[in-house]
Amino acid sequence: MRVDAVYENATVWTGAGITSALAVLHGRVVALGDDARELSARARVDLAGGFVVPGFHDAHNHMAWFGMGLDDVPLSDCRSVEEVYDAVAARAATLPPGSWVVGSGYDQNKLVGGHPDRRGLDRAAPGMLVRLKHTSGHMTVVNSAVLDQLDLAHVPVGGDVVLAADGSPTGLLREQAQLLLRPLTYPAPVARVVRGLERASERYLAEGITSVQEAGIGGGLVGETPAELAAYQEARDRGVLRVRSTVMVAASVLHDLPDDAGFGLDLGLRTGLGDEWLRVGPMKLFADGSLVGRTCAMHDSFDGEPDNRGYFQVPEDELARTIRRAHEAGWQIATHAIGDRAITVVLDAYEAALAASPRTDHRHRIEHCAVLQPAELSRLVSLGIIPSPQGRFVNELGDGMRAALGESRVPWCYRLRSVLDAGCVLPASSDRPVVNGAPLLALADMVRRRTASGAPFAPEEALTPEQALRAYTYGSAYATFAERDLGTLEPGKLADFAVLSGSPLDESALDALASGELSVQGTAVGGELRYQA
Repeated sequence: MRVDAVYENATVWTGAGITSALAVLHGRVVALGDDARELSARARVDLAGGFVVPGFHDAHNHMAWFGMGLDDVPLSDCRSVEEVYDAVAARAATLPPGSWVVGSGYDQNKLVGGHPDRRGLDRAAPGMLVRLKHTSGHMTVVNSAVLDQLDLAHVPVGGDVVLAADGSPTGLLREQAQLLLRPLTYPAPVARVVRGLERASERYLAEGITSVQEAGIGGGLVGETPAELAAYQEARDRGVLRVRSTVMVAASVLHDLPDDAGFGLDLGLRTGLGDEWLRVGPMKLFADGSLVGRTCAMHDSFDGEPDNRGYFQVPEDELARTIRRAHEAGWQIATHAIGDRAITVVLDAYEAALAASPRTDHRHRIEHCAVLQPAELSRLVSLGIIPSPQGRFVNELGDGMRAALGESRVPWCYRLRSVLDAGCVLPASSDRPVVNGAPLLALADMVRRRTASGAPFAPEEALTPEQALRAYTYGSAYATFAERDLGTLEPGKLADFAVLSGSPLDESALDALASGELSVQGTAVGGELRYQA
């Protein structure tokens, strides 16, 4: 047999062990180690002693949002509200009067002065339209010129417009109240979404990412356009969608279908349709909000806010009904639930749906699954639910999460080790652009469990380096029914891999991972090197 390529002179972590070479034919692995080296090949690629791992697979990210936001005013490094205003003013100075000034990535927990407000934005950018998205995506602050155009008399259920002490709006729109902006900002042109996907996926390849799961398209708070799947398909057809993509469909666009076809999309489309490059994944549903924004639904109040337990984005009975109908129609379901009360209610809904219509291997998910009480962990396992936490959150958002929860609830937050020990398959993800989505950074965080200030954050939930790497490869593939093709480098599977400058499997490499000294040297998709440093 003559193969397309043999990649050799490397240490190859297959997910099942270590070998030294791999052979590729028609985009798939056909042999490993000595068996690979002995084959005739059209090309032999010397990897110069690199460390090869299966391609990283981000199980929950927002690729369109990230790519389109690369032109926003970057606010994640701001450390005071005045720095935010200065950044807005600097961008406004480059634009014609009446233009939009769009920023993203601020976190009030890291800002002296807290949230920006409309009056500060008015001063920073007079005569402009300003909107700044919180790093979580669960809040947006706007200036008066935008606020004056919103229908504040009809705030959607599951959101609120924050008021100042004098009863006037501060400009901060939380959760579903952000939908008030839709008449001004939605939909995004398909061409712009395509360009965003191109820019984002180029970045992903440079970080060793070969597969992603897009956590909500077509509607809701995270969709960019009702034609978002068309944008993905156009990007794929033009060759600018550079990573394999599974798209979660916003629950708001599902509807009753004729002829007893159930609950879904037109033509009866549902989870699983697609190919190796682009697939329809779960229905995506929001139960609650954000932990650092203190809008997620909690059993007990946030620390220092005795009257605030957060809230649901939809009524609980509607949430349960949507889950039941999607389950009955054969969808995989991915429900965003961060607060412990939201997790309880979502598990109740999954349990009721499964009791009414039993399904084996449904792989329903809870996205984030942030504040997970011990009793609910047991239920999660018994129901076969997959949690989808984000290891990087502990570093970038951990100090704000601790402030919201108080010390006593930190052990329940973004649990990793206890989830594995309980028998769950654990995926890994970033929720990018909420935090930096580079997998090598996340691998260090999943093992270290330290916040940006250096404080330990439930260190008993730390993983070993190999457990973290397996989560970011096999675990994520399993979470979207793709483990037969992805997640390990074995004969018959797709030849998607990253070439690293060193091994991430030893705890001595954590500093190198966190600093960038241990880096991605190359990324292959379908056996073809599509990125080289």
